Amino acid sequence: MKNNFILLFLLFSSAILSQKKVVKKFESQSKEIEISTLGLDDFVLENSTSDFIEITLFAENPNEQHIFLGDKNAILQIEFKIPEIQTEETVFRKFITKRLHRASVIVKIPKGKKVTIFGEEINIESRDFQEDLAVFIEKGIVKLNHVTANTSIKLYEGSVYGALKSSNINVTSATGNIKIDTIFHKKIYQNKLEKNKNNFSVITIKGNIFLTTK
Repeated sequence: MKNNFILLFLLFSSAILSQKKVVKKFESQSKEIEISTLGLDDFVLENSTSDFIEITLFAENPNEQHIFLGDKNAILQIEFKIPEIQTEETVFRKFITKRLHRASVIVKIPKGKKVTIFGEEINIESRDFQEDLAVFIEKGIVKLNHVTANTSIKLYEGSVYGALKSSNINVTSATGNIKIDTIFHKKIYQNKLEKNKNNFSVITIKGNIFLTTK
């Protein structure tokens, strides 16, 4: 049993060390960006300090061919085509293989561009992104940190975290928890003030919503 544990630890350590990254930088005139997160485990959105969109892909053997760019109706579309995992002979080996072949992305976006993120099961973090944001996923954790623009989140199951400022709030969770600051609410919470310039909304069936406004 001890030997098996050591072998498992070495396999996971080897995977971490073998993770590599590829960076793609480019300019785009599009004011709207759609990003598909299929094939990824984690996604991070940041503000760019330049006019360039910068995509950093972390995987076992990443290259620029795994990052696909398209244009539809003046909307920039970004997708990731990560090679599928080889099927192993045993369930144990298959589990290890899946854990070893994780892929994650950091995307930096310049000012003045609206971002829409699509996905299935994915963890998303917005590191104080300052532009309008929309997220549509099936399941996952969405960490928004400080929210300073229009934001719309729709997910079936998971958790949403955010710190809001000057935002009208409209959130709904059919069976999950809604916590605003220190108070829990059932199913729906709304707060609208004329002085607020941004709109924040979450719609979820089983997800939990944790927001701070102070």
